[in-house]
Amino acid sequence: MSAARLSVVTAVAVVAALAAVSGCSEKTDAKASDAIQVTATDDSCKVSKTSFPAGHVKFAFENKGSKVNELYVYAPGDKIVTERENIGPGTKADISAELKAGDYEVTCKPGMKGDGLRTKVSVTGAGAPKKNDPRLDTAVAEYRKWAQSEADATIPKVKVFTDAVIKGDIEGAKAAFAPSRTGWESTEPIAESFGDIDPKTDTREDGLEPGQKWTGWHKLEKSLWATKAISADDKVLAAQLLTDLTGWQKRVGTAEITPTSMANGAKELLDEVATGKITGEEDRYSHTDLSDFKSNVDGAQKAYELLKPVASQNNPELAKELDKQFAAINTLLAKYRTGDTFVSYDTVNAAQRKELSDGVNALAEPLSKLAAAVAK
Repeated sequence: MSAARLSVVTAVAVVAALAAVSGCSEKTDAKASDAIQVTATDDSCKVSKTSFPAGHVKFAFENKGSKVNELYVYAPGDKIVTERENIGPGTKADISAELKAGDYEVTCKPGMKGDGLRTKVSVTGAGAPKKNDPRLDTAVAEYRKWAQSEADATIPKVKVFTDAVIKGDIEGAKAAFAPSRTGWESTEPIAESFGDIDPKTDTREDGLEPGQKWTGWHKLEKSLWATKAISADDKVLAAQLLTDLTGWQKRVGTAEITPTSMANGAKELLDEVATGKITGEEDRYSHTDLSDFKSNVDGAQKAYELLKPVASQNNPELAKELDKQFAAINTLLAKYRTGDTFVSYDTVNAAQRKELSDGVNALAEPLSKLAAAVAK
């Protein structure tokens, strides 16, 4: 949700406030000797090295500004190699990645908006990664297979939704909206890595860049729940949504996936929950946020479960804590399930939202250490 995730200032403030209340400032284990230091303010992004060897790279990010920030590493064409969202003012975060030789841009996004403040870096050497534990190779292969199956299962559900819109069936489209999104939400880091699909399909109105036409799920969501009418343009947008998502389905198998990108992607999915679902910003018209919330958690848990054999060997206490926190957040979400779906998020009161936020924060902190555990 790279464009959709560019939340309004209000949402960012809410997230920062919740984080402060819950004490979820992220600890960093990176050392100056083995990490690229990235220091951000509201108007600067300083990178300690602009040339470094290929292979496993650790970025130690510190946000010295007053705004929530993000770190991206882009390959040419704005292909996202790794990212970390929701890094609050005065906090730090470690981000690990496997980088091949080539040119990249290290990017800070103060306020989580726009193209960000970019620094060109050069990664040198043959780019051959260290030999993986065979269990990690299996994890990557299984994750790729799972992500493809999620994409394949999504398209028929999207077609039910878009067919209803094209027929002018408002109630049918409403019923199909949340189910059409589950596979996308569970695998969203892969979709975001392509750069161009997410802005077309999953952008919220306040996340639009200058000159960008609003298309995708949330434009149709507004028509169904707020405008309560389906226009001729909506029918065109529905057909385009199916086309765009079919393109995503066909590209999933080409995504570059590494053990660290799986681990970072799991953390990104928790950041998605914090910046969109907890605040109610994501599905603000339909209030189907909890369905997306569960899909994000499921996607993060899938990546963790596949990496767990290595993570539990390298850091057994971390694995124990992750098992505990995934169980806790799933138990908490189950309280809001009604049949095959979830209660409307506008019926979840402030105290309950705070409880959900605390659960997300309790999981996000150990999950941020998963990449380091599998990269040892």
